[in-house]
Amino acid sequence: VQLVESGGGLVQAGGSLRLSCAASGNTFSINTMGWYRQTPGNQRELVATITSGGSDTNYADSVKGRFTISRDNAKNTMYLQMNSLKPEDTAVYYCNAQGALGPWALDAWGQGTLVTVSS
Repeated sequence: VQLVESGGGLVQAGGSLRLSCAASGNTFSINTMGWYRQTPGNQRELVATITSGGSDTNYADSVKGRFTISRDNAKNTMYLQMNSLKPEDTAVYYCNAQGALGPWALDAWGQGTLVTVSS
């Protein structure tokens, strides 16, 4: 499975961005997908996850009420709508896909997209 993120950029505080993550390859093996973010010198942290059918979502407390995760399985694409952005949301955002392909576990990552929120 290959993952490609897009949609990052520079935005002022209070603004919005929508990130996309396009999956290709053995996409039938994907179950849960998620967004993570990382700043220099810090560990990668979970932002939000979504199950295969989209019925169950999970958010970090820091983004609840501001970010919305969704996925379109027909397009093999996951999204992260980010509203009311804050400077502390500045990070590289990574897409993750987990699942199984036969006896092998899937844990794929995209290359990341930079989000910069100016104050």
